Amino acid sequence: MILYMIRHGETDRNKAKLLQGQSDTILNEYGRQLARITADALAGVDFDVVFTSPLSGAVETAEILKGTRDIPVIVEERIQEISFGEYEGHCYAGEHFDIPDSDFGFFFSAPEKYRPAPSGESFEAVIGRTGAFLEELMQNPFYQDKTILISTHGCALKALLANITKCDLADFWGRGVYKNCGVAIVEVKDGTAQILEDGKLYYTV
Repeated sequence: MILYMIRHGETDRNKAKLLQGQSDTILNEYGRQLARITADALAGVDFDVVFTSPLSGAVETAEILKGTRDIPVIVEERIQEISFGEYEGHCYAGEHFDIPDSDFGFFFSAPEKYRPAPSGESFEAVIGRTGAFLEELMQNPFYQDKTILISTHGCALKALLANITKCDLADFWGRGVYKNCGVAIVEVKDGTAQILEDGKLYYTV
């Protein structure tokens, strides 16, 4: 089994550094361009199935990468983005920072200290639900010889990888959140997953 895990293309909220979470926002034109470039680069990959978060940016990214392939697209709730609860839509960086919790920066700098927003999710919750999806997929005999595209989000993708690396929460981000349309390539053999590519980009920054 080969897994291509991609963070969706850019949205206007990404560009403005606003917390997106589970708010249902669409790709902007630059985000679609990034997805098309990535799709062209992966045109020779024989994907057998696509799993996508239900959120519109991930769905559109999945459809662009699927292209004309006659393969199923399966919506999977467990790979949608972390919920920021009441903080969604607030600015998390720069002079326009307006999140009520002054310690929100721990989300990026010290995940082990992060406190979820009211009605938001913890890192542990996202790791748990993405891990349940990944384990189910890896153990399914039908998918053992398949090449699979997984269209998801920045934190959710890192959570999927955290289930593979078994890293401490303090090391959750590793080299940082993936850029839009960043790709992880994972090989699964005999129930064991190995990361072959980590945050690969098919466009020039």
